[in-house]
Amino acid sequence: MKKPYLSVIVPAYNERGTIESLINEVQKVELEKEIIIIDDASSDGTRQLIEKLKGPNIKKIYHEKNQGKGAAIRSALEFIEGEFVIIQDADLEYHPDEYSQLIEPIVKGRADVVFGSRFIGPHRCFLFYHYLGNKVVNLIANLLYNTMLSDFMTCYKVFRSSLIKDIEITANRFGFEAQITGEVFSRNQRVYEVPVSYSGRNYSEGKKIKWTDFFVTVYWLIKTRLKKVKNNA
Repeated sequence: MKKPYLSVIVPAYNERGTIESLINEVQKVELEKEIIIIDDASSDGTRQLIEKLKGPNIKKIYHEKNQGKGAAIRSALEFIEGEFVIIQDADLEYHPDEYSQLIEPIVKGRADVVFGSRFIGPHRCFLFYHYLGNKVVNLIANLLYNTMLSDFMTCYKVFRSSLIKDIEITANRFGFEAQITGEVFSRNQRVYEVPVSYSGRNYSEGKKIKWTDFFVTVYWLIKTRLKKVKNNA
């Protein structure tokens, strides 16, 4: 296989109903790519389905204990070979056929990192309290880092592989989204947002983020900001 242009990191935890369809959708994307799937100790049969997936561009990592999204992404970093990296949740809330528009600002030299915003693109009308929570944490992030993001909690984030490999990811769960965002802005990277489609799920459909993750997210935003202040002192 040629050296991949794009590395797609797929953290998966109890996504038996979507993992196969999701990987099929990723494989349809007409880019040279590798797919790094991390099963985060699923208990619903997801691991068994991942074991059956075939393809020379598929890499598989298995956690024996559930550790969270951040830990899954950290496990994948040493296996990255692509020039660019995109995070892809194992559900079907986000659509792989939009990869090209996500990568474009970096390829054209306009950006170092791209966030795919759910709030400036077509989206399913989903949970109001999640929407409100996103607005609040985005406001906090914008105040802390003097920026104007609309959706830093988005799954879709694209990096040059050299950048994400250089960031020490220590947040194990959904705090990853806040830590990686803080690190990107602390390093003065050029960040673009592009609209993405979003087919949000509710809890009966498998949504996993909890209200307590709001406080975890704020904690990692502040912790990463204080780290920058300390380093600049």
